[in-house]
Amino acid sequence: MRKALALNHLAFEDLGSLGTELMRAGYTIDTVDACTADLRAIDPLAPDLLVILGGPIGVYEHETYPFLSAEMDLIRSRLAKKLPTIGICLGAQLLAAALGASVYPGTQGKEIGWAPIQAGTDATLHPFFSELLTPDLHILHWHGDTFDLPANAQHLASTAAYPNQAFALGQYALGLQFHPEVTAQNLERWYVGHACELIHAEISVAQLREDSRVYGPRLEAAAQRFWRSWLNA
Repeated sequence: MRKALALNHLAFEDLGSLGTELMRAGYTIDTVDACTADLRAIDPLAPDLLVILGGPIGVYEHETYPFLSAEMDLIRSRLAKKLPTIGICLGAQLLAAALGASVYPGTQGKEIGWAPIQAGTDATLHPFFSELLTPDLHILHWHGDTFDLPANAQHLASTAAYPNQAFALGQYALGLQFHPEVTAQNLERWYVGHACELIHAEISVAQLREDSRVYGPRLEAAAQRFWRSWLNA
């Protein structure tokens, strides 16, 4: 049986729909709290799939959050062997940094809310990605940092505010700045957990909730197909 390891940074930012598809595909899933675990004790080559999830801190804050250095080393070791790896939001930024790209605060402010993504220059090289490029499909964005495209990575998606929204390395690594894994029901935890951020950004929870009700079900359906296509690639 194949094994997936998920590194999470906030309990409520979980695997969501990706977890459902991993179980359907026969994976067993272990979830590790990256903030408190001994990441150097983890064999980076052991899992069949590594998933690095989101969180509100910056990759560049390793002095404040020392575990980030160990997490980056784990990711770097895995990528060197071209083993299947997915990074979502902070996870995508960690992937980019592990590959030598710069990660930094975005100059266009926080991108929080539901909006479409546009095809990147290399999107056609990865047919599985078309599931997220369907016209009128809105995807949840929730970030303030951004990253440069890593060397030799294929550019999959952009938005008007931030051009680097998704990238791939062949068939083995996938970085997603946005959140295709979310479900409308689980987002209720996000509204509480990120309450201070939302207040500071002057974003209405009521409007986010309504947008999630409208756009969430279609994203969940598209994400199901998207995860299945990537896992079977």
